[in-house]
Amino acid sequence: MTIWIAIGATAVGCYLVKLLGLLVPAAALERPLVQRLSALLPVALLAALTAQQTFSDQGALVLDARGAGLAAAALALVLRAPFLVVVGAAVVVTAGVRALGG
Repeated sequence: MTIWIAIGATAVGCYLVKLLGLLVPAAALERPLVQRLSALLPVALLAALTAQQTFSDQGALVLDARGAGLAAAALALVLRAPFLVVVGAAVVVTAGVRALGG
């Protein structure tokens, strides 16, 4: 029963957050600072999620094959490779480092 209460509370909370977003006046959203922040926020959240998933294992800081794969993907991005090449480079380097025992 506790899980259903948590699911219901989460659903209501999500609805209220969405409703709150719709109630924000348009004038507040047209400010230059708000527009700049709204453009940068998804990038910052994605970078934080990537860093947390790459360098964390059960709350401990780790540097393993995932870091090498991320570095390969970053290098491919700097070289302006297509997206599939970036993903492929990350996969190949990560697999290679793991195969070598890393």
